This record gives sequence, C-alpha cells and structure tokens, in this order.
Amino acid sequence: MLPLEPEVTTPFISTRRVEFGETDMAGIVHFSNFFRYMESAETDMLMSLGFSVNGEENGVAYGFPRVSVTCDFARPARFADQLQIHVAVEEIGQKSVRYRYTFFANDVQLAVGRITAVHCIKVDGQMKSHPLPERFRQQLEKYLLAPPTHSAGQS
Repeated sequence: MLPLEPEVTTPFISTRRVEFGETDMAGIVHFSNFFRYMESAETDMLMSLGFSVNGEENGVAYGFPRVSVTCDFARPARFADQLQIHVAVEEIGQKSVRYRYTFFANDVQLAVGRITAVHCIKVDGQMKSHPLPERFRQQLEKYLLAPPTHSAGQS
C-alpha cells in the first residue's frame, strides 16, 4: 500500500470516468493511461487558474515540457471507475514546478504520480528554460503542500 502523504487543505480535484478503450481484456486500466490522466488533471487545474500548459503571452510562446514523470501503483483502476485525481504542488522552483497526483476510486487510494515540468519560452525559434512568471507562481501556491511537521523528539 502506498503511504499516505501530507495533503493541502483543499487540493484541486479533477474527475473522470475510466473508458473501456483505456483498459485491457481484464477491464484494468493500462498503466500508461495514468500519465494521460495526470496531464489532463494538470490542464484542468491550470485552466481553472487562468493558465495553460502552452500558449502565447505578450507575443512570446511558452510551454512546460516534462523532465520527470513517475507513478507508483497500489491498486488497479477498472472500467467505469469514477476517478478522483487530487492535484497538489510539491515544489515550486525558479524555473520548474513539481506536481503530485493522488488517484482515488470509491475513496480508495489507487496510485500516486508526479510530474516535474520546466517553464520554457521560445527564443530565436528554440525553447529555452525561463523563470516562472510571478503571477503563475502565486496562483500555484494555492495548492502548495505544507512542509512535513515533526513530532516532539523527532528530527
């Protein structure tokens, strides 16, 4: 079983039903679909904040290419499950953001995934890493995980 991790007070929650075409012959979701679900949930969250994973702002094209993606599985998702994907921000760096996705079906935790994305802008036809815009950073802080607290006597 995956360890329960610290949660934000109110994570962003994206929901979706598992479609038949996302499953194998046993009706279990193929692992690769969790990565699609994470991107979809990220898009939902960013759009709710007035942003996108790619676009143009002030005449400058931008995007958030992925530099790391992982997912740890505890239980399978199955055809017709209604998934709840809790999206939280684990870390906001100077140019990058790391998201955490906790998957649930019927109040049971299925998996925990992570995406690290780097903010890039197009310069002379090439994408170059660039500091996160301050207003983007401020909006992401709404979903930032609190640092772990330690009980007395623990280090």
